[in-house]
Amino acid sequence: MFTTTDLDQFRQDVRQFVREQLPPDLRQTVRQGQQPTPPQLIGWHERLAAAGVLVPHWPVQWGGRGWTVAQQMVFDEEMALGGAPELSSITFDMIGPVLMRYGSADQQQRFLPAIASGRQWWCQGYSEPNAGSDLAGLATRAEREGDDYVVNGSKIWTSYAQYADWLFVLVRTERGGKPQEGISFLLAEMSSPGITVRPIVGIHGWPVFCEVFFDNVRVPVDQRIGEENQGWTVAKSLLEFERLKLARIGENKRRMARVREIALSRRRGGRRVADLPWFRERFAELESRLIALEANAARFVARQAAGERLGAEVSMLKMRGSRLIQLWEELIVDALGPEAMPLSPPWLAGAADAAPQDALAGTASSRRFLARGYTIAGGTSEIQHNIIAKQVLAL
Repeated sequence: MFTTTDLDQFRQDVRQFVREQLPPDLRQTVRQGQQPTPPQLIGWHERLAAAGVLVPHWPVQWGGRGWTVAQQMVFDEEMALGGAPELSSITFDMIGPVLMRYGSADQQQRFLPAIASGRQWWCQGYSEPNAGSDLAGLATRAEREGDDYVVNGSKIWTSYAQYADWLFVLVRTERGGKPQEGISFLLAEMSSPGITVRPIVGIHGWPVFCEVFFDNVRVPVDQRIGEENQGWTVAKSLLEFERLKLARIGENKRRMARVREIALSRRRGGRRVADLPWFRERFAELESRLIALEANAARFVARQAAGERLGAEVSMLKMRGSRLIQLWEELIVDALGPEAMPLSPPWLAGAADAAPQDALAGTASSRRFLARGYTIAGGTSEIQHNIIAKQVLAL
């Protein structure tokens, strides 16, 4: 399986694999929009690793299959449509490629096989309370003491840090000069003395983001990626890996299918929601946006396949993909109406047009609130507009 280069047959192979291998309980959890548990995810990671498709876009020498970007995007799309959970881009698409490009031979041998096994999770220590979009203003400091750095400071919005084994973190190792100078890229084990993680329960009710505090945390110098004070270069390349994935084509298609299912199963005033003019108009608009996004992403895939390095213009995929997810989630809530409330009020139970609240409705508001962060995480849309304006359009 997965040996063909014909993308149509490849898609069928992926679809069959997901249908046969995805555990039913995990499929149901994802289909209902709930958060998978760590044991569920680890089990799925191990199953993917055993089949050789956890990191198929990696080189063969590190446990991958050397798939093309086109194959990887087909794989991601069919995984999403088949009910599989979204894999951690931080672990598999960000730190992995960074280690391959900038890591020493010892670092690669130490971390890449562990990541490819599916049992080692990573989180990203970039944003700080006073340095989010203005990442160059970070203040977490690392002072050299012999063979260690001593790290003090804090990070915020660190997704799923409560489950992570390792953290890659930007720290200031030198003051003075331009803000981008004097920043280093370190790898820290989350069990290190002095690291404290405080999950943040958002308005969606889920503990997704975390605060991470560093109190005299000792990080060995050999866990630095690249040269001291050159972490900004590493960080920028990491964002290149991230942007193409953050088009979220598969995740948008998953939400489109969810919207369609809801609209076909709910009625208002004796009519299916799917037949109401306001719904049809909004659905058609979002579907058109998704078609355009997919076509635009295909251009970047073709460029990468031709050996071109993706530049700042790839930020447009992140902007469009993240905003589109928000619009799908808003349409889901509007299609459900009062049923989308986290708890159905007593008066709704007797309403003639009201379907009983199911799992899709029960998580709709949480998913909508969670999606609000998509245009912030990974660089706000405002920052992405500035990047395109300056680096692409030279404005």
